[in-house]
Amino acid sequence: MADLLRLIINHPQELADAYKEIWNAQESDSIEHYYQVRESFNRTQNPKEFLYLLARCVKGSVRYNSDGLFNQSPDKRRSGTQPETMRENILGVSMLLRGKTIVSSYGYRDVLMNVADTDVVYMDPPYQGVCGDRDSRYFAGIAVEEFVTALDDLNKRGVRYAISYDGRTGLKTFGEKLPPHLNLTHIELEAGRSTQATLLGRDAITVESLYLSAPLSGKVGASPNIYRRRSFDQMRLLEKGVRYGKVSKSVS
Repeated sequence: MADLLRLIINHPQELADAYKEIWNAQESDSIEHYYQVRESFNRTQNPKEFLYLLARCVKGSVRYNSDGLFNQSPDKRRSGTQPETMRENILGVSMLLRGKTIVSSYGYRDVLMNVADTDVVYMDPPYQGVCGDRDSRYFAGIAVEEFVTALDDLNKRGVRYAISYDGRTGLKTFGEKLPPHLNLTHIELEAGRSTQATLLGRDAITVESLYLSAPLSGKVGASPNIYRRRSFDQMRLLEKGVRYGKVSKSVS
């Protein structure tokens, strides 16, 4: 992933050309082509092939087996993002991030050691509720006790940070809340209907947790709350027309 992000930011045309070549090669038998690319990626870890797999796999959702190999199946209903659309997206991200971004693949504790109280840190660790032994969405979760210790250290240094971590769907809660002694402001964000619950014939709303550190919460004037979703809002960062604006559409 880090290698792919570096290509997107620093070599967008090269990556877009490679994606187009891989995507066009699927015309004769797209399913077999996907499996060939997946096998090649698992041998080489080629980030250009990884981009194609991300665009073509089921629900855009990465899965790995117990050996750490990418094993998600292809989405048989679609052929993946069109090459010209992908090129526009890649060039747009490069325009936004080139010269402003450092991409690394260090452990989170190594990264946090180098932040200062002038920084704002956003963390989106694997959720406790989806990191059991039977879940294949992540190689592994993080040790909660070690994570809490790292947050304690950030608090002592006065670092401003926000964390997306766990939540609930209907009456089912995923994971334990972060402990009170961290003095975090807990905000709940209604994310809409649960896709998994819908597939099982149930109607349940997903609510995700956002935690703000005391310095950040004080800076933005946040308080514990639940924000209910009343409309569908999509930021238009890379689309032509109303650039960097917001489009809203009411939903029932």
